[in-house]
Amino acid sequence: MQTLQEKASQWSGVDTADAFAIDDTNMFQKLGLQIFINLSTNFYTRVYDDEEEEWFRSIFSNSKKEEAIQNQYEFFVQRMGGPPLYSQRKGHPALIARHRPFPVTHQAAERWLYHMEKALESTPDIDADSRVKMMNFFRHTAFFLVAGDELKTQKQQIPCKHAASKPAES
Repeated sequence: MQTLQEKASQWSGVDTADAFAIDDTNMFQKLGLQIFINLSTNFYTRVYDDEEEEWFRSIFSNSKKEEAIQNQYEFFVQRMGGPPLYSQRKGHPALIARHRPFPVTHQAAERWLYHMEKALESTPDIDADSRVKMMNFFRHTAFFLVAGDELKTQKQQIPCKHAASKPAES
């Protein structure tokens, strides 16, 4: 049985080593807080203005844009070498659990990645090497979440061993 990381690599086309190349450089020190804020603002502006894919924009309809921006940039800062802003405010990131309420499908991952790639390209002061490393991490992570979502779906369909039918006790 494949691990979630193996599925993420297979589906994303990004080798695990390339996905985690973001750990080779402290991206937070290299880019600074404001770049992460700008990236997340740019990303969510694109998501909330997505006129082509109403189904995708609707995923975020119950979220406040400002809160989504803050959650994302704080997670990115923490994951890429900065202070644990996200954990201090919200606890452990637990990406799969936090994304459980959303339809994390292959199609949704691709649309998320489309907006993130455009946001990376249009956020000034992110050098080409950092863009590549970040996009590899984002692509792998998006499909890690898809794999986690499919695992959740499988567990809902397969009853645990304790749910096997037993004769009722009198």
